[in-house]
Amino acid sequence: MEKHSKFQRYFLPGFIFQSVVIAGGYGTGAELAEFFFPYGSLGGLLAMSVVTFLFWAVVCAVSFEFARVFKAYEYKSFFQALLGPGWVLYEICYIVLLLIVLAVVAAAAGANTEAVLRVNKWYGIAFMTVCVAGLVLKGTTAIENFLSFWSYVLYAVYVLFLIICFTRFGESIVNQLAVVKEIKEGWPMGGARYAFYNLGIIPAVLFSTRDAENRKEAIGSGLLAGAIGIVPAILLFVAMSAFYPEIASASVPVNYLFEKLNMPWLLYTFQIVLFGTLIETGAGFIKAVTDRLEIKYAKEGKHPPVALRPVVTLGCVLLGVAISTFGLTGLIAQGYGTITWGFFILYVAPVLTWGVYKIATAR
Repeated sequence: MEKHSKFQRYFLPGFIFQSVVIAGGYGTGAELAEFFFPYGSLGGLLAMSVVTFLFWAVVCAVSFEFARVFKAYEYKSFFQALLGPGWVLYEICYIVLLLIVLAVVAAAAGANTEAVLRVNKWYGIAFMTVCVAGLVLKGTTAIENFLSFWSYVLYAVYVLFLIICFTRFGESIVNQLAVVKEIKEGWPMGGARYAFYNLGIIPAVLFSTRDAENRKEAIGSGLLAGAIGIVPAILLFVAMSAFYPEIASASVPVNYLFEKLNMPWLLYTFQIVLFGTLIETGAGFIKAVTDRLEIKYAKEGKHPPVALRPVVTLGCVLLGVAISTFGLTGLIAQGYGTITWGFFILYVAPVLTWGVYKIATAR
C-alpha cells in the first residue's frame, strides 16, 4: 500500500469516518430530526455538539490506537483481540446495521430522485447501486480517494448552505436556539444513543488508520475524526432549527428547507453532493465485509476467489434495496433504535474499559 503523508495520517481516517457515518438519514436530515428534535432545538444542539461529539472522539481515539497496537485493521481481527470468541456477536450486529444502512441509502436515493427530478425512484436506486458496486470493486485506494475528496466537496456545500440559510432565516434560527426553556429532559441520553449506533461502524474504517506510526498519530486522528464527523451534522441541524417544530415531521427535512429557500441551483448542487455521500456510505460498509473475508484467505495462505468481492457486494446491495421498501423514516426510527444498545454492550463499553487496559499493558 502507498504510504500516506503525515497530514493524511491525521485527517484521512476522519474523512473516511465522516463519509461513512453520514449515511442516508444524516445527509437528508431524517436522523437528526429523529434523534435530536425531541429535545427541542437547543437541547438537540447540545446533545449533538457535546455528548455525541465526545463519544465519537474518545471511542475513535481508543479504537485507532487499539488497532495500531494489535495490527487489527479489519473488524474480525479487531474484535478477536478485544472480545476473544465473542467477536462473532459484533459481526451479527454489524451485518444487521449494514443491511439497515444500505436500505436507508437506497430509500434516500429513491426519495430524492422522486422529489427533485420527478422521475420514478427506481432510477435513482439503480444508479446508486451501480456506483456503490463499482467503487467497492475498484478497491481500497479508489475508496480512500473518493471518500476523502468528497468530504472536501461536502464541507464546502454545507458551509455555503448554512450561510445562505442564516442570510434568509437567521432571525428564526437565533430565536429558536435562544429559547433555553425549550430544552427537554433527557438530551444527554439522546446524544449518547445517536453516538452508540454510529460508533458501531468505526471498525469499518480501520483500514484508513494502517499508516499511523505512533500513539500520538493514532489518538490525534481519532479525536479529529470525532470533530470532522459531527460538524456537518451541526451545520445542517442549525439550519433545520429555523422551522422547528414542523420540520421534525417531514420525511426528508432538507427538501423541506429547499422549498422554503426556493433556490433551484442550490437544491441541485446539494442533491448531487448528497447522492455522493450515499454512494460512499454504502461502499464503506460493504468494503469492511469484503476485507474481513479476503484477509481470512490471506492468513490461510490462499488467494480469495475472484468472484468473492463481486458476489458479496451485489448480494449486500440487493438485500438492502429489498429492505428499503419499508421507507426511510420507519427504517431509521425502528431499525437504528433497536440496534443501538447492541453496539454499546459489544463495542463501546468493552473498548473503553478492557480495550484501554489491553493498550496500557501491551508490549
